[in-house]
Amino acid sequence: MKQVAILISGRGSNMEALCQAAETTDSAYQVCRVLSNRPDAKGLQWASDHGFSTRVVDHRKFTSKAEFEAELNDDLNTAGADFVCLAGFMRLLSANFVQKWRGRLLNIHPSLLPSFPGLVPQQQALDAGVRISGCTVHFVSEDMDAGPIIVQTAVPVLPQDSEATLSKRILTAEHRTYAPALAAVCAGRVFWDGGSKATMSDEAGEPLHHYLDI
Repeated sequence: MKQVAILISGRGSNMEALCQAAETTDSAYQVCRVLSNRPDAKGLQWASDHGFSTRVVDHRKFTSKAEFEAELNDDLNTAGADFVCLAGFMRLLSANFVQKWRGRLLNIHPSLLPSFPGLVPQQQALDAGVRISGCTVHFVSEDMDAGPIIVQTAVPVLPQDSEATLSKRILTAEHRTYAPALAAVCAGRVFWDGGSKATMSDEAGEPLHHYLDI
């Protein structure tokens, strides 16, 4: 059973979905820590209320990113984390930190990468006039939103959509996409061997589908 730490900075709705999936009898992982860089992150209370170990490593209390990340790394190791999931963690991680967790650090982004990386991808999609958007679970690399893709879920962009309505639809897709992707990685069915793409193993298991919400 793999141990997973989840990093949040706010409400942590994707964290909730990962934690709830971990509680099922056939889960491939357990959540060993929910950690935030902000003491006021609402997700910490939910996690604590549901019996998950929580910790705050406040980035504002450190004089440098290196010191903050050293403390973060120490806590992840103390918690026994095999994998780390970013779930609305609003801090850019250094190349040094990413290299330490290479192949064991996952993120979910609300667009179909490589389209619309960075901030406000939902508005970027609307501005571009695309008809399909969605979310991407990927391994974290040194470049922002550029790591190998594990799985994607597509959702329609409707003519009447605003940033708020499209964001809500994509978030629903995120909640059903992250946990199966994480489970596949924890089970060794998907891994990153250092190349430009994630590798799918030949081990038995349910396939990772690319969903389309209509």
